[in-house]
Amino acid sequence: QVQLVESGGGLVQAGGSLRLSCAASGRTFSSAVMGWFRQAPGKEREFVAAIRWTTGSTYYTDSVKGRFTISGGNAKNTVYLQMNRLKPEDTAVYYCAASTAFRLTYYLRRSYDDWGQGTQVTVSS
Repeated sequence: QVQLVESGGGLVQAGGSLRLSCAASGRTFSSAVMGWFRQAPGKEREFVAAIRWTTGSTYYTDSVKGRFTISGGNAKNTVYLQMNRLKPEDTAVYYCAASTAFRLTYYLRRSYDDWGQGTQVTVSS
């Protein structure tokens, strides 16, 4: 069984920064892509960013481009999300996700096999 554990969430003022981490473990963890999603109160869980290990390619939703950066550790079992210039609308629970296969639908929840429990990010105005 694969476990994904997020950390780094918290309360920050608008314009500030946070760095989220996601550590993966399990008997035979091997992913092709890892990503971050977020869910604000009363809204659907939405794609934020993803990284494809084989090519190093990164993908972002438009609203975070230029502000957020996804990166990974050398062992490819850790993924980070550096969030700069945070806005109140970034407030959400952020979830880490992993998949053993890269799919062109990487922005959809169903493209991922494993999920973390989430970490709260709150941006005050």
